[in-house]
Amino acid sequence: MNFPTPAIVAQSAVRRLPRVALLLLCAAYVLPGFWGRSLWKAQDIEAFGYMLQLAQPAAGEAISWLKPTLLGSTDSNLALLPYWLGAAFIRLAPAGFEDLFARLPFIGMLIATLTATWYAVYALTRHPAAQPVAFAFGGEAKPADYARAMADGGLLALLACLGLARLAHETTPALSQLCFGALLFFGLATWARHRIQSAAAVAIGMLGLTLSGAPTLALWLGIGGSVICASAQADPAQRRLSMLDLGLMALIGLLCITTAGALDLWRWRVVPHTMVDVHILAKLIAWFTWPAWPLALWALWRWRGQLSQGWRYPHLGLPLWFVLVTVGATWFTGLSDRALLTSLPAIAALAALALPTLKRSLGALIDWFTLLFFSVCALTIWVVWVAMQTGTPARPAANVARLAPEFIPSFSVGAFAVALTATVAWAALVKWRTGYHRAAIWKSLVLPAGGAVLCWLLLTTLWLPLLDYARSYAPLVQKITRTTGPTACLQYAGISKAQGAALMYHAPARLVPMQTPQPGCAWLVIDNANRSLLSAKIKSLGWEEVAAIKRPTDKVETLVIFRPATTPSTPSDPSAR
Repeated sequence: MNFPTPAIVAQSAVRRLPRVALLLLCAAYVLPGFWGRSLWKAQDIEAFGYMLQLAQPAAGEAISWLKPTLLGSTDSNLALLPYWLGAAFIRLAPAGFEDLFARLPFIGMLIATLTATWYAVYALTRHPAAQPVAFAFGGEAKPADYARAMADGGLLALLACLGLARLAHETTPALSQLCFGALLFFGLATWARHRIQSAAAVAIGMLGLTLSGAPTLALWLGIGGSVICASAQADPAQRRLSMLDLGLMALIGLLCITTAGALDLWRWRVVPHTMVDVHILAKLIAWFTWPAWPLALWALWRWRGQLSQGWRYPHLGLPLWFVLVTVGATWFTGLSDRALLTSLPAIAALAALALPTLKRSLGALIDWFTLLFFSVCALTIWVVWVAMQTGTPARPAANVARLAPEFIPSFSVGAFAVALTATVAWAALVKWRTGYHRAAIWKSLVLPAGGAVLCWLLLTTLWLPLLDYARSYAPLVQKITRTTGPTACLQYAGISKAQGAALMYHAPARLVPMQTPQPGCAWLVIDNANRSLLSAKIKSLGWEEVAAIKRPTDKVETLVIFRPATTPSTPSDPSAR
């Protein structure tokens, strides 16, 4: 039984979103946050520390590319590929540009994620079951034009997701999992049309997920997605999957299993939960995937006729499977937003399916809410920036001084020009959206995507010095180096991996586990949280405290500096006079 499509779309509603505008929007989203930003705590700089250890090991230090280490311990995420890529680019970097070069492969990963999502939505909506209803006298949207407009909407939905911005601009395994998950999604969506390139995308996606610390996720997504593609309703314009296709999929899965076993990447970290945690997961999904999740739910409701047999309709079954698996992984691995990140391309695909079924009143509600929300956010960013520069208004300036003590604002002509241009572009976009123009099915997602890009761009230009000061370890390390002076070696005990990576890069210094003071390594750094556990050993090894240095924007995080204890002078013997 074939269920009718709920999409009723005329050809006039599937005009292309101007390519220059779409590319500029993506560039304005991708580059800020990678370019000119310091390394933030904690996962961002910790991952960079693993890359730095691989790329620049200390003299005589043995390294293993199969088991990257930082402060003598391996990565609990069992991620290899992102560290390999970052280390390879660090080796090409001039001195002082290691952090920038380490980000280059991750910039490529984010671009690949956006590209794969667009093509996946395009392929899924080319299926006859996803196409709009044919009109009695013609005039319905043409298949290719409709799929292109839906793909534009899917990409806009992905850019609009609130949870994508920060995590997608960090050099962590979370971004590599997002990228390879999107490639796997794209490969499965296009398999029926392009066997070779789709098989390559599936193989890269599954192997990439495996080497990024998620082999179980790769298998679940790959096997379930293959079953959906193999069971899909026949499309006259596409070929059915043959035994060769299924054999290729099985071979790719076997390769992933073998790779994970050979590199000892299999880990099952199931975290027990209570019913209270359901509420926590719901809140995480609600803000992290906003505004795509309401549209995704609306799409599932309007396409519920086909959803009852979703395994026959890949445009519904495939993205829904990806969402269910990644949400399940989020639940079983401790409710981490990083695990939920991989679900965003599939949620964006479902959100795109809502566009041809939206009522005008609902579209207007989305527009007005988005306009108010992002305009208020942008205005707040500007007001706080003006307060930082001039001291007026007084209350925002006082709040900045309280939350970031000792922070000295700086003015950048380039950052100001970019922020002002983005704000003017937002005003022009609002004027266009509220004006009279021909309808387009992607129009309801223009303001959400534009507003998300605007706020991210303003944060990473106007507020970047403040964010670097608040989220970077650089100010803390600068205080430490003022105490120790230039030193090529520091001893450590009880510090986190992120703190260790910061000392390695910002000091810069070679880190050695705590021992007796050495002539070339005469300073010891300890996290104050672990000081009581180490106090007896510290004293026995001959160290004395010099200073306790707090991280300026954290009342708890404090590093204690020690130096060799001085032996008190003994008084002379009176009888010898």
